[in-house]
Amino acid sequence: MNKYKIVLLPGDGIGPEITKVTKILLENISKKFSFELNFEEQLIGGSAIEKTSNPLPERTLKACKESDAILMAAIGDPKYDNLPREKRPETGLLQLRSGLELFANIRPVKIWPSLIDSSSLRPEIIRNVDLIVVRELTGGIYFGEPKGRISIEGGGVKAFNTMSYTSGEIDQISDIAFELARTRRKKICSVDKANVLDVSQLWRERVNLQAKRNPDIELTHLYVDNAAMQLVKDPAQFDVILTGNLFGDIISDEAAMLTGSIGMLPSASLNIDGPGLFEPVHGSAPDIANKNKANPIAMILSAAMMLRIALKESEAAAELEKAVEAVLYEGFRTADLMDQTKTELGCKEMGEKIKNALNS
Repeated sequence: MNKYKIVLLPGDGIGPEITKVTKILLENISKKFSFELNFEEQLIGGSAIEKTSNPLPERTLKACKESDAILMAAIGDPKYDNLPREKRPETGLLQLRSGLELFANIRPVKIWPSLIDSSSLRPEIIRNVDLIVVRELTGGIYFGEPKGRISIEGGGVKAFNTMSYTSGEIDQISDIAFELARTRRKKICSVDKANVLDVSQLWRERVNLQAKRNPDIELTHLYVDNAAMQLVKDPAQFDVILTGNLFGDIISDEAAMLTGSIGMLPSASLNIDGPGLFEPVHGSAPDIANKNKANPIAMILSAAMMLRIALKESEAAAELEKAVEAVLYEGFRTADLMDQTKTELGCKEMGEKIKNALNS
C-alpha cells in the first residue's frame, strides 16, 4: 500500500471549514483506492500570527519540506492590514513559495456543463472554455530588489518596487508551459507588456527561443491589457496562457470568474522535484467564516489536482472530480452559485453530498 504524508494548512477565515470537508473526502477516497494518507496540520497566515507572531513559523516550513504534498485552504484577514508588511499573513505565503522554490503556478479554468448558466457571460461565449494559466511565481515585481520607501527632497515619500526576470527564470517557466501545451491543444499565448517594459522584451525574446525548439507548439503573444479584454470577449480561443507573476495574478483571477464563481477554481504551485502546494484560487472570505456558507469545491478540486500531480493517484483524482460533477448535475449549489431553480446547501452539507456520490 502506498503511503503519503500530507501537510494541511487550513489558514484563516473559511479555511478550517473547507479543509475539514476536504479531509473527510480524501480519507474516504484513499480507502476506496487502497492508499494511505497521513495528515499533519500546521499553522500559516493569521492563525500563525495569533499563536507565534510569525506568518510562517519555521516548524511549518520544515514540515512542508518533508511532506509528499501540501494542501492549503486560504489566508488573510483585514484585521491584520495595519501590521508591518513582513508580519502580515500574505508574507507567510510568499515566504512559503520562496522557501519551497515553487516557481510554477498552474490554474486550470474549465466550464462545468452543469454551471454554464452561472457565469456572468453568455453561455455561447463560455461553452467551450478549457484553459490553463501558467504563472511564474517566485520572480517578478513581488520579489524584485530594490523595493521600499524613501523620503524625497522637499518633503513627501517615494515608494518603489522592481520588476525583474532573468533569462533562466523565464526559460524555466516556459518549459512548463510548453510541456503542458503538448498534452492539450498545442497552443500557447504568452502575455506581457513588451511595448513599454524592458523586462517584458526579454520575456518575449526567451519565449520565442523556446518556440523555435518546440516547433509543434503554436505560439502567440498578447499585451496584458489586450489579453484581459480577450478573456471576456472570446475566452475559448485560449489553451495555455503563459505569463509572469504580476500579470498572472490578475489574469488568473479574471479567468476564474468565467466559471461563475471563484469558489470553483483549484491551483497547483510546483517546483522541480520537491513537494507541491495545492490550494483554491479564492481568498479567506472572513465575512462568511464559521457560518457554513463557504463553497468547498475549489478546495476539493485542489485535492484532486494533488492526487493526480503529486501522488500519481490519477484514478482517485478522476473519481473525486466525477463526484463533484454528479452533485452539481443534480442541482445542488452553495450560496455563491445559487439561482431559483437549484437547491442551496451549506459547506458541510455539500461535502456530505459529494461523499455520498463517491460511495454510490
